[in-house]
Amino acid sequence: MMLKTNEDRLVVLAMQCKPGPPRIRPGWKVDHEGKPFILPSIGGITLNIQVGDSAFGLAGDHIEPGVSCSANAEKPFEFPNNSLQLLSCVGNEAIIVSGDMKGEKGTVIGHHGGSEHVIVDFPQKVLKQLTYDDKIMIRTKGQGLKLMDYPDIKLFNLDPGLLKKMKIKKIKGNRLKVPVTTVVPARCMGSGLGSAHVAVGDYDVMTSDSDTVKEYKLDRLKFGDFVALLDHDNSYGRAFVKGAVSIGIVVHSDCLLAGHGPGIATLLTCSTPLIEPVLDANANIANLLKIGTKKV
Repeated sequence: MMLKTNEDRLVVLAMQCKPGPPRIRPGWKVDHEGKPFILPSIGGITLNIQVGDSAFGLAGDHIEPGVSCSANAEKPFEFPNNSLQLLSCVGNEAIIVSGDMKGEKGTVIGHHGGSEHVIVDFPQKVLKQLTYDDKIMIRTKGQGLKLMDYPDIKLFNLDPGLLKKMKIKKIKGNRLKVPVTTVVPARCMGSGLGSAHVAVGDYDVMTSDSDTVKEYKLDRLKFGDFVALLDHDNSYGRAFVKGAVSIGIVVHSDCLLAGHGPGIATLLTCSTPLIEPVLDANANIANLLKIGTKKV
């Protein structure tokens, strides 16, 4: 049964951006075990990693799949990049409007706090020809989206077209059953906690405890997976609230730094148990939209 929304009232705005070069601080970083490392990190046109690929086991830290986009790479926290971050929603269409790949289309798969990048999936043939001077237009739509029959469940960063494909079902008690690949306990959530709102950025599933990673199968996470965060309310920021449930999407890879791990951008949240996650190995945006490694 179709969920009733206010899609017909949403505003669609075009936002321009371009690929943002990789950002790597000079010198050593130190992981949570005290080991120094120098590895690829945030940003760039990532040629060999796309949505649908594993977020674990990479020789990198905070890796963003596909194309990391910015409206102002020199001033990531200022206008117009802050507007790009807030307005861009998971599932939005992105169109290249200059260069050899002009006219090719991609899909927004999330945004990453700290780097302030909007992450966009494009087909492999496009990634190989894209340059850092090419312009991309994102048709932003989704902020302000509401479920009319479920006012206590709040939506963020979600294109209404993607919502329709997420196989969400109504169940007894005025609740919703949402397919996810993974259920994450509250104690695992780290970097990004305490943010004032979730319309930009993400927060990380900490993976420094190997027993917990094994217990919850966190090392099976893929870019683009939908995941459930238990006892976390994202309604007005990211907070521990017993019984709350939030649904997010994996936007960056596992990390070596203390307090970090795969990044999750929020899509749905409720301060009470009105969202029931159900495990589904195919609950990934790549499968739903046939993009990334699932492109047909």
